[in-house]
Amino acid sequence: MALKAAPDDQALLLDLQAIDTKLAQLDHRAKSLPEHEALRRLASESESLRLNFVEQNGMLEDVRLELSRVEADVETVEARIKRDTERLTASSSVKDVAALEQELVALKKRLNDLEEIELTVMERLEEHQASVNALTAQNDAVRSQTADIEAARDAALATIDAERNSAAAARRTTEGKVPAELLALYEKQRSRYGTGASLLRGGVSMASGVKLLENEMQVVRAAAEDDVLLCPSSEAILVRTNESGL
Repeated sequence: MALKAAPDDQALLLDLQAIDTKLAQLDHRAKSLPEHEALRRLASESESLRLNFVEQNGMLEDVRLELSRVEADVETVEARIKRDTERLTASSSVKDVAALEQELVALKKRLNDLEEIELTVMERLEEHQASVNALTAQNDAVRSQTADIEAARDAALATIDAERNSAAAARRTTEGKVPAELLALYEKQRSRYGTGASLLRGGVSMASGVKLLENEMQVVRAAAEDDVLLCPSSEAILVRTNESGL
């Protein structure tokens, strides 16, 4: 036996469908917030900065170790120069003096070479430190941007949640007025086809935007007011009103 429902009860389905459409739109808004894409972009940028920082910081540490080794060599050579200078001052042996003077010449040349190397390494250290500092500043800026955008996203989601809660409350009120069998059919058609109810306006099913064929309109005209009809194009419950053009 075909399902029957009072016209006013069928009309309630249009309110229900409007609420369900709004809920779907709210879900889409929540998923499509521009902040989501901005946060994905910043996350990618942050990861790139992190990897670059790790690389640059590793290079910085290598240069620091290199500088430490050079500084140690400088200290060693300076200590030997001091020792040989003291020995030279205290020595009375011509042979020893000549050997010490020759060694001091070599040590001073070595010290001069090491100091030049030290300056070069220190310059490289400054360059790498500047790169690390710049990356740190960029990362801090990205973190700040991320925090701001997360706050904007959370505020937008809170607004959407408030609208969703209001719509959900309205839905509960509306569905409570719809007869159980009619509501079950609505939910069944909505889950299958995406739309549970469609207004017939001027012979056009508003769910699909398709105008009913003449033979389909004849079936609609012949149906009793309390007959529950399905839209031939959208499979939603076809709700007739004084706008239907019957």
